[in-house]
Amino acid sequence: MEYRRLGKSGLQVSALSFGSWITFGKQIGDGVAEKLMATAYDHGVNFFDNAEIYARGQSEIVMGKILKKMNWDRTSFVVSSKAFFGDGGQKPNQRGLSRKHLVEACEAALKRLQVDYLDLYFCHRPDKNTPMYEVVWTMNILIQQGKILYWGTSEWSAQEIMEAHMIAEKYNLIGPTMEQPQYNMFVRDKVEVEYSQIYKTVGLGTTIWSPLGSGVLTDKYIKEFPEGTRLGMDGFEWLKERSLTPERLEVVRGLNNLALELGTSLPKLAIAWCVKNPNVSTAILGASKLPHLEETLQSLEVIPLITDEITEKIEGILGNQPIAPQF
Repeated sequence: MEYRRLGKSGLQVSALSFGSWITFGKQIGDGVAEKLMATAYDHGVNFFDNAEIYARGQSEIVMGKILKKMNWDRTSFVVSSKAFFGDGGQKPNQRGLSRKHLVEACEAALKRLQVDYLDLYFCHRPDKNTPMYEVVWTMNILIQQGKILYWGTSEWSAQEIMEAHMIAEKYNLIGPTMEQPQYNMFVRDKVEVEYSQIYKTVGLGTTIWSPLGSGVLTDKYIKEFPEGTRLGMDGFEWLKERSLTPERLEVVRGLNNLALELGTSLPKLAIAWCVKNPNVSTAILGASKLPHLEETLQSLEVIPLITDEITEKIEGILGNQPIAPQF
C-alpha cells in the first residue's frame, strides 16, 4: 500500500481507502461488512469513510461495532464522518451546518462509531443558510475540544473553500484540510480544473468518492443489467438514470477492451487512473462482495501501465478532457 499526505497536513492516508455508502446497514449484512473492513485493513487501508446520512446512521453503527470488535490500535486507522443531511430527522436544526447541528451530529457520530474522536469531519455540502464564519468557528472549537482532528468539505466549490480559508486566516483559526469530491473518468472538472489553484496556495487533500462511477466503470453493465447492484436498489433510480446512459456504456466498452489489452481489468484501470493524479490523496473504494474488493485493492499495481501512450488512448476513448481557462 502507498501512503500519501492529506493535503499540506502531516496526516498520511492510504492511497486506497474504504467507504460504506449504500452498502453498510442497507445493501449487505453485518458479517459481510466485517469481512470487507478486515480485508481492507489487512491490505494496508488505514482510512474508513462514513457519514451521518448513510443508512440514516445505521452505517456508522455497523462500522462502530466492527471497530470495537476488531480492537485495532486506534493510532493505526483514520475514521471520518460527515454532517449536513442529518440522520433522518425532518425538524429544523436536524440538518445543515449550523453550530447546533454540527456539534450534535459530531456527538452522535462519536457514539455510533464508538470512538473518542473523529480523525476527519466533513461538511457534507455547503449550507447557504449558515454564515461561513459560523462553520469555521464551530469546526475550530471541535478541534480544540479534541472531538475532531481535521475538518474538510465535500462537493464545495473552490470559491466556498477559499472563503473558509480567508475567514480562518483572518481570525487565526484552522481552515479546511481536505475536500471529498466525486472523481472518475466521467466526472473530472472539479479535481482537474476548479481546484487547481488551491492545491498550490493553501493546499488541499482530496478523498475522492465513486472512482468507478457507481460501478459503471466495470464490465458488469456491458451486456445486460445484473441483479443485486446498487443501481438496481429501490430509491436509487436517479443514480441509475444518471449513470447508465447509452453514451457512457459505449465508452465503457472501449475502456474495457483497452484494459484487457493491458492484461488487467477495467475496475483496476479506472481506479489506477484516478490515483495516478498526484492531487488525489486517496480513492475511496466501495464493495458489496469480497472478491470485488480484493480485486480493486490491487489497483495500484496498474499505475505503471498507464504510460503517456496509454493515457492518450484513454483520452481518445473518453473525449472529455477538461480545458483549463486561459488567464
